[in-house]
Formats: sequence, structure tokens, C-alpha cells
Amino acid sequence: MAAPVIRATVRAAAGKTRRIPTRAALSLTPVAVSKIKTLMENKPEVLGVRIGVKTRGCNGLSYTFDYAYEKQKFDEEVTQDGAKVFIDAKAQLTLLGTEMDFVEDKLSSEFVFNNPNIKGTCGCGESFSV
Repeated sequence: MAAPVIRATVRAAAGKTRRIPTRAALSLTPVAVSKIKTLMENKPEVLGVRIGVKTRGCNGLSYTFDYAYEKQKFDEEVTQDGAKVFIDAKAQLTLLGTEMDFVEDKLSSEFVFNNPNIKGTCGCGESFSV
């Protein structure tokens, strides 16, 4: 199994109100769009990035993040400003209304999912429950 492309953190969206999803299952911030484009720059065989979920961690689920070389049968495709994200069928309901961002600081750089559907997260922010 290939190593993950990049690390991702999960955060429950601020407030108790659930957002009504837009037409896309996932929205990307301009910084996330830029990072996805950068990741794909010298990879002509890559269509975009694929997001999935696995049962893992102390709180139940964790996001997976990898390159997408083809669109799978039940993938949801989100295209925003030239960046393509394919959402695995198992992850689609957990991502509805989620904003994907990319955050970089002195110690880390990671994609952050601001998800209004999350009921709880673990202390490290890598796993969540819905």
C-alpha cells in the first residue's frame, strides 16, 4: 500500500447549526485549490486527488487522501477553479457541507476539513465520529 500523499486534520465546524450543502458536496478554499494544483503540477497522469474514509483512530473514522488516476464508478467529482477532488462513495455522506482548507505553519502543513457533520473528534484531530 502506498504512503499517504499528505496529512489531514479534522475539525468540527464552529457553532451547532448545520450548514445546508451547496451544489458541490465539498467546497475548497483558494489556498486548498492552490495546493491541489501544486501537487498535480508535474503529474500529467493524475486526474486529481481522492478523499475517502477508513475506520481508524480513537474516535472511529479518519480521512484518507491520495492521488486519483481514474474516476471510480461511484465517486463524486468536485471541480473548483481547476482543482479536481474525487470523493469515495463511503465518504460522501460524511463530507456534505464540508469546507476543505490547507493550513501551513512552522511545524506542519496539512489539509483541514471544517465539517459541520462531526459529533466528536479525538484529541489529536486525526479521527472523528458522525
